[in-house]
Amino acid sequence: MELPAHVDSKVFETVRSCFAEALGLDDDEVEFDSKVIDDLGAESLDLLDIVYRLERAFDVRIPRGGIEKVTREGLEKGDVYEINGVLTELALEKLAAAMPEVPREEFRPGLKASEVPFLFRVATFYGMVVVLLKEAE
Repeated sequence: MELPAHVDSKVFETVRSCFAEALGLDDDEVEFDSKVIDDLGAESLDLLDIVYRLERAFDVRIPRGGIEKVTREGLEKGDVYEINGVLTELALEKLAAAMPEVPREEFRPGLKASEVPFLFRVATFYGMVVVLLKEAE
C-alpha cells in the first residue's frame, strides 16, 4: 500500500511498529487505513497499550478521550452532543471534521458514542501523533 503524499513515512513506520508490537502482528499487516478494532483485532486494553507505546516512542502525551474533547470544543451553550448515548447531527459533523481519515458515510445517524472507537484507523493515531509533535516544537 502506498502512503498518502502528506504522510511522513518515518513517523508512520514508528506508529506501525507500535501497533504491530502491541497486537502481535507483522508490520506489513498494519496499513495506514486499517480499522484498529475490525481489521487489526484490537480490544480496549490493546488501545491502552498502543497509546502507551506511542507516547514512549514519540515522547508525547496522548490525552485520554482526545477525539471526544476535540469534537466538543466550540460547542455553544445549549448545543447537544448526544442524546441517550446517540450522537447528534452536530456531533457527527464535528467528529467527521476531527477524523478526516474516516469515510464520511461511517458517520451515520444513530451512531452511539460507544461505537466511535470502531471508527478509529491507524491513520487516526498517526494524525494525533503528528499534531502532538508539532505542538511540542
